[in-house]
Order: sequence, then structure tokens, then C-alpha cells
Amino acid sequence: GPCAMLALTLLFGCGVAFCLGQNDTEPIVLEGKCLVVCDSNPSSDGGVTSSLGISVRSAGAKVAFSAVRGTNHEPSEMSNTSMTIYFDQVLVNIGNHFDLKTSVFQAPRRGIYSFSFHVVKVYNRQTIQVNLMQNDYPVISAFAGDQDVTREAASNGVLLMVEREDRVYLKLERGTLMGGWKYSTFSGFLVFPL
Repeated sequence: GPCAMLALTLLFGCGVAFCLGQNDTEPIVLEGKCLVVCDSNPSSDGGVTSSLGISVRSAGAKVAFSAVRGTNHEPSEMSNTSMTIYFDQVLVNIGNHFDLKTSVFQAPRRGIYSFSFHVVKVYNRQTIQVNLMQNDYPVISAFAGDQDVTREAASNGVLLMVEREDRVYLKLERGTLMGGWKYSTFSGFLVFPL
């Protein structure tokens, strides 16, 4: 049908070979960087879709980030209104979807993402609560409050279904990080698109 004709045309232009079952929409990419998916219900996930329901998108679209805090001081950008936890170094930013200035990740496409964080506090006789936020709503929290240790970390991780352009960041819900939090990290990556 039309899908087979377009697939053969794109085969030579992109250097791709793939196989589809009669009712399947999941391709098997054998070689190359161009992906053709025949789908009777195409989605708007950033691919180019024709009126025939044929979607062409990059098979190499990868998304991952990892940010760290390399200094001990609390940044002046952290205000009492936002309480966003800011990072000052990016170790990995494949796809450039983590904004270091705002310390916010913005999803480029709908999918299942993995996020983890590790926020260090110094001995200050108070508990901290760190929330992972998705579009200004808390998803998961972590606590650190042992008063007998000099450094402690609030850590957690989660798999989330994220929509295109969703924003994910860390927020200090309770306590203070003043004087500490060097070596804190925030990381995430796309597990698979939906």
C-alpha cells in the first residue's frame, strides 16, 4: 500500500531498513538514523506526519541530563517564594532540555522518564524536605533530618509519565540548605517515548 511505497522511497534516502507486522506500529530499526512508523492514529510527538498516517522521526533522539552543585553556598537566586533548588554545573545534557539557569528540565516529548535526586544538607539541627515537582505539583518527596551527623542527604527516584513541555525540577519544601549542599545531584532521562 501507500506505506510500503513511502517506506521504499525513504529506504534509499535515509539508509534504513525495518519490518512491521500487519497490525503493529512498533518498527524494528535495522540500520541508519531515519525511522518510518505506519500508524493509523499518529501522535504529535515531534515527528513529521502525513495525511496517510505515516510518521517520520529521528531514531537517534535521546534525552538525558545530570546536574550537580559544586559549591557550598546557597545561591542568591533561591528566593523565599520559589524555593527552587539550583545547580551550577551540568555533567550531561543530551538534547539540551535542562536549563542550568533555572535548573528546570522541560520534556521534549511525551514518554516515560526516570528522575533521581540527592540533596545534601549540613548539620543544622533541622529537617529538610525536598520535592520533585512536575508542572508546579509535588510528585515525590525525600527527607533528611538526623541531628547527629554532619552531612546527610535527601534522596529519591521515580519513573514518571511526562507530557511534552512538562517542567520537572526540585523544590525545598521545608528547612534550609544555607551553608551546605555541595555534591547535590539531579538527573533524568527518557526511558521510552509514548
